[in-house]
Amino acid sequence: MAGRKLILAVVDGLTPAMLEAGVRRGVTPTLAALLEVGRYRRAVSVFPSLTPVCLSSLATGAFPDVHEIPHLVWYRRAERRLVEYGSSFGAVRAAGVTRTLRDTLVGMNAEHLGKRAVTLFEALEDAGLVTATVNFTAYRGRIAHRSSLPFLGPARGPRRFFFYNLFESDATGAPLSWRNRAGGSIDAYAAAVGRWLVTRDGFDALVYYLSDYDYASHLQGPDTAFDVLARCDAALAALADAAGGLDELLDRYALVVLADHGQSRVRSVARLEERFAGVDGLLVAASNRAGQVYRLDGCRLDAAALAHRLDGAPEIEVSLRREGHEAVARRAGEELRFAPDPAGGWMLSGDASLLQGPDALRRAWAALANPNAGELLVVPVEGVELADLGGRHHLGGGSHGSLCAADSEVPVVTVGVEAEIASIVDATPAVLAHFGVAAPPYARSLERAA
Repeated sequence: MAGRKLILAVVDGLTPAMLEAGVRRGVTPTLAALLEVGRYRRAVSVFPSLTPVCLSSLATGAFPDVHEIPHLVWYRRAERRLVEYGSSFGAVRAAGVTRTLRDTLVGMNAEHLGKRAVTLFEALEDAGLVTATVNFTAYRGRIAHRSSLPFLGPARGPRRFFFYNLFESDATGAPLSWRNRAGGSIDAYAAAVGRWLVTRDGFDALVYYLSDYDYASHLQGPDTAFDVLARCDAALAALADAAGGLDELLDRYALVVLADHGQSRVRSVARLEERFAGVDGLLVAASNRAGQVYRLDGCRLDAAALAHRLDGAPEIEVSLRREGHEAVARRAGEELRFAPDPAGGWMLSGDASLLQGPDALRRAWAALANPNAGELLVVPVEGVELADLGGRHHLGGGSHGSLCAADSEVPVVTVGVEAEIASIVDATPAVLAHFGVAAPPYARSLERAA
């Protein structure tokens, strides 16, 4: 083992601006202390910048073209049905509660996550290391675990596997995770399990996932939930307390703290379905700040014609589609064509400013190359959210999913990790390098560096 043991902590939805503001206000003493001794930078998420897509990228070091999770809601062509991972309770009811629970809790890892992708749990366990995770959605590993809910069936996760009381590899005495979501019970469960693991030094690598901040930001907005951010900081402090203090924690473990995506304020809501009213053989899958359009049997319009129907729509920033070996971004009736250049960089035809956002070309290309993506991807303008399958939205609160910087930039703090993390897809390669384990071929490929 090349490096000391490691903790990868993911604070869902934390923006760089909120982290920095929390430190200035003194509400995040643990994070402030880590910033003093570690390295801090901003990194970029993937597209769509939605939690299942982002966590799959974090777990595998892959863009969506490799891990194949395209969205919160998507059409599974092989089964001719929608997959819904829980955009809202209304969307869950519309898609079917039992089916949604199984897709979200087991199916995403057992069936949907691409077979070519390798999770950090799989790679490290194959190298003889003990991995652990708490509440992390993209958990696929080598060890079979039984659920407390028999209808879910078994799941394959890391050796030490804790997932919202539904899968628990060890008896920790942690409280019920779902007893009071708004009051912070999810992260309280994570903190209790984290303390148990650190007290016993029960892992080589731990992925420690805190989801309450994203939940609060959806309700309150991306720049106001300082009370919940303080609770997240306390959940990180719980690990330090279990080790005997922060210095002791950092003596034992290298540490990476980052977010999976950002958030932006929702000022208005649109229904993407309305732009395609009257078109037969079409399925619209939209949620948060990204949408997909699938052409089904009987659809007479190709993706280009569907993109044209969005011309003049004030709520739409850009649409994306593939045409042969090129991708096409269409905005306000103008088009940019792009493709990776074999010599490095990108081959462009058109106005490059039509596609905005950090690392937008690479992120858009990978999203379109996902075999589960729709024929047309749709990005709303900043401030607009697309209503989900149940008609629900986060008006007045926060949302994410688009290519824009607010949705896409994340903070990264590292202590004792040498590799540079400029994108969330760099996290797993950095962890593997820390332990002297080779990254999967796709993480080293020329296509990824284009």
